[in-house]
Amino acid sequence: MNSLKKVLAASVFAAAMIAASGALAADFKACQITDTGGVDDKGFNQTAWKGVQDAQKDLGVEGKLLESKAETDYQQNLNSFINEKCDLIITVGFLLGDATKAAAEAHPDMKFSIVDFAYDPVVPNILGQVYATDEAAFLAGYLAAGVSKTGVVGTFGGINIPPVSIFMDGFARGVAHYNKAKGKDVKVLGWDPEKKEGLFTGNFNSLDDGRAFAKNLNEEGADIVMPVAGPVGQGSAALASELGVDKLKIIGVDVDQYDTDPEHKGVFLTSVLKRMDSTVVEAIKEAKDGTFKGGVTVGTLASGGVGLAPFHDLDSAVPAELKDELAKLEAGIKDGSIKVN
Repeated sequence: MNSLKKVLAASVFAAAMIAASGALAADFKACQITDTGGVDDKGFNQTAWKGVQDAQKDLGVEGKLLESKAETDYQQNLNSFINEKCDLIITVGFLLGDATKAAAEAHPDMKFSIVDFAYDPVVPNILGQVYATDEAAFLAGYLAAGVSKTGVVGTFGGINIPPVSIFMDGFARGVAHYNKAKGKDVKVLGWDPEKKEGLFTGNFNSLDDGRAFAKNLNEEGADIVMPVAGPVGQGSAALASELGVDKLKIIGVDVDQYDTDPEHKGVFLTSVLKRMDSTVVEAIKEAKDGTFKGGVTVGTLASGGVGLAPFHDLDSAVPAELKDELAKLEAGIKDGSIKVN
């Protein structure tokens, strides 16, 4: 009988500890709002949410998510999380910039962080998370120029906004750097970094547009294309799978699309990585431990906030000499001796 009482007491104690642990986790609530691309966009929404999930596991916080189906959902979702008194509200994407600022200014006692956007002047209770993706895209452009057999490469974006065009800037300037170093004339279709003009689908969700834009670039001679348009790029990858990598290779963006698009993984030469998960975790950590302050955090090659993914199945398409040049180029960008803009 005494043994039974001890077992019951132990069970009650364990249950109490589990309940207490849950209560402690609920003491800090990190709440994320996606843009219209959704949390399964295989891009920046998904990667930012991974950061919240990592914080749940590593920091013991509670994570909540609201997806925006349309731009009209932004303010509604912000109001919902404000009413829930979230300890940190994380919004994802340039398109949430105005709504986030309005909410933060109306609630100066609450903390906000926005991925892929920053304010000038800064808003005291918003931490902007931005990324020098042009540094990594510069490497991708140099790589594409060195691998291309036709001497023509291409890129296109979803919408002409800075978090998109910065990829395209770096890509085009990386090709230009290759041309200057090698005395070549590899052409870039789809973007002029000086005029800020180029090809844009006008959306971040149409796979049909991804196929059509890549097809047009390929028909104009481009055998390597970098779509900067979230899930739209999956349409480009599907086309490359049908044509074969001898005719068309794809450079992914945001995440290593070799992993996130396994059906077409063999077409990805590399991906330009934007490590939003790590900056989201850091923002949550700062808000939780009391060191949070508004301003801007910038992910760079030197900080590990951006980078270039492995070549995976297409490793043999990249000559050893070109790999060595990329390593030196990366080192030069990190130490400031090579400027990407």
